[in-house]
Amino acid sequence: MTPQAQLAAGIAALGLALPAGAEARLLAYLALLDKWNRVYNLTAVRDAGRMVSHHLLDSLAAVPVFDEILAARPHPSPPPEGEGASVGLRPPTAIDVGSGGGLPGIPLAIVRPELRVTLIDSIAKKTAFLLQTKAELGLANVQVITGRVEDFRPEAGFDVITSRAFSDLNAFVTLTRHLLNPGGCWLAMKGLYPHEEIAGLPSGVRVSADHALAVPGLDVTRHLIVLEPVE
Repeated sequence: MTPQAQLAAGIAALGLALPAGAEARLLAYLALLDKWNRVYNLTAVRDAGRMVSHHLLDSLAAVPVFDEILAARPHPSPPPEGEGASVGLRPPTAIDVGSGGGLPGIPLAIVRPELRVTLIDSIAKKTAFLLQTKAELGLANVQVITGRVEDFRPEAGFDVITSRAFSDLNAFVTLTRHLLNPGGCWLAMKGLYPHEEIAGLPSGVRVSADHALAVPGLDVTRHLIVLEPVE
């Protein structure tokens, strides 16, 4: 099966509705990842077919959870100046911490263009790839930051903080807590259910949900752990 057919079958199996041109952009991203990986070693997965399942579909399997969580959270923007001005809605925001080759942030930005996605990584060669991908794919909803997440001080926080391979849960929430908007949450993509990591969470953070994800083409169950601050 070609990567194109594998991707189409996987998207159908996940029941995802994608905007026009999204599949072509996902495949273009895959081609860039494969090309740059030969020099910059962005991923241990070398085969294009395995990249579809291990990277693209693995990231896309989390999209329904992102949709559900972001739809439930209002995104009010400050009212414009002037008497009687109404409050508008700002776009939802997410940050992919330790983004590496852009997973899950790039696929998420492609299939949900209304979402503003920030990709942060401390390794310059990885963010160089992310910047090139943003430019070549025309991803206007993507921002790329080179630096350590604990030092990142943006003007506004994020509705969702996510990571696929950044760190254990304690470090993940501790180093990023200053970036979380009120009412926001962390979404941690894991393999096996991380019992020990959850037991080691800092006080003031709880697991609010665990979503077992079936990824087309993978014979393993992935877990998407939703974490929230305790009021």
